[in-house]
Amino acid sequence: MSAAVAAAAAAAASASSQRTSLGSPDNLMANSVGFNYCLPRHGAGFYLPMDPALLQPLPPPPPPPPPSSSRYESQKRRDWNTFGQYLRNHRPPLALHRCSGAHVLEFLRYLDQFGKTKVHNDACPFYGHPSPPVSCPCPLKQAWGSLDALVGRLRAAYEENGGRPDMNPFGVRAVRLYLRDVRDTQAKARGIAYEKKRRKRPQQPSSQPAVQQDHRYRHGHILMHDPEMDSGGDSGI
Repeated sequence: MSAAVAAAAAAAASASSQRTSLGSPDNLMANSVGFNYCLPRHGAGFYLPMDPALLQPLPPPPPPPPPSSSRYESQKRRDWNTFGQYLRNHRPPLALHRCSGAHVLEFLRYLDQFGKTKVHNDACPFYGHPSPPVSCPCPLKQAWGSLDALVGRLRAAYEENGGRPDMNPFGVRAVRLYLRDVRDTQAKARGIAYEKKRRKRPQQPSSQPAVQQDHRYRHGHILMHDPEMDSGGDSGI
């Protein structure tokens, strides 16, 4: 009996010394990199090896998608690239800061070969006819509306790409006169009137109250109010 008690005491002392050598739970957590700490319902907890793949750093999140550009911005970018290609193919090649209104007019006339709008000549029998019954050999050109919108986009793109507003070749008077001439010429040749839409100004409320019209307003005269006339009596005269 004493031998069994001595053996149990020795086993308890050995377990106690092993727990003491491991240290406190905080030290166990600090020294247990790569292990999972499991805590059963009864008894002391223990550590299990972790999967090494779980210790790898997480990859960085993907960058946010770029904001979708509007249709206007996409068209403006394409127009600017087309104009830049035209400057590079110019003989001799032309730098942007040396571009003038004359080069813009040359570029607009160059685009006429890609136009799809029939513009009748003066001698054409369909001159001024909005809907000719048959085809004619008159040339195809860029429509005035397309050129006007193109110049507006290139004027904005010029300043966005470092150009000075006071040196913008797309806003000079010669370009405006050219667009006006194209508009008038195409309007007569095609029999179409280009009317610029005017913005309606918001109606401002009048500061003076309007005169209320009632039975006292007759023939452009306002009758004086007489309380005795309203009551049906006479004036006592």
